[in-house]
Amino acid sequence: MRIGILGTGGMADALGTQWARAGHEVRAGGRRSGGLREAAEHGTDAVLLAVPYEAAVDVVAGLAETLRGRTLIDCTNPVGPGFTLRTAGGPSAAERIAAAAPAAHVVKAFNLCHVDVWRLTPPVFDGRPLAVPLCGDDEGALAVVRRLVRDLGCEPLNAGGLDRAGLVEATAALLIGLWVGEGADAQAIAPPVAYSGGRAAPTPVPPEGPS
Repeated sequence: MRIGILGTGGMADALGTQWARAGHEVRAGGRRSGGLREAAEHGTDAVLLAVPYEAAVDVVAGLAETLRGRTLIDCTNPVGPGFTLRTAGGPSAAERIAAAAPAAHVVKAFNLCHVDVWRLTPPVFDGRPLAVPLCGDDEGALAVVRRLVRDLGCEPLNAGGLDRAGLVEATAALLIGLWVGEGADAQAIAPPVAYSGGRAAPTPVPPEGPS
């Protein structure tokens, strides 16, 4: 696939390197180094938006016509001082980005992990591949992003339409606050799936003794 990356920071480098390693044609451009439009034009299959949230809407608005009909992956996090959500009480970051480029197909993804996680080959923990929630409304765009998730060695999760992207962004604010602010093992806040939804966990079967 041909992937354009808007941004040249850590996320752009980590994800772009992994996708290039998987055989995709990747081109990145930055706000300061130039080449944003060229990167967007290159990304005929997908465009990753990897600039700080504060600049994201303006960058996308300036490229709205180039992004027409394209899969636009939003990995931004609108997290402010004190691990607060900059978009609280209003549209999510992903919805604002979609409004700035209404003819693009926006998918929220890759925003829950630190850049160093995306440099792992692959991101597998205790034998379990990292799961990546996706929010989007266009099935074709979601299919493209699912493939890109699997190319990282991860598993895509259906997190709903773009109207649920705010929940994923709020989750990022919560997790970042726990990880960075408290040094907590945030993964421990969720029980294993066997215990979820009020279901009783399966009873372990004791090993058979010697006969």
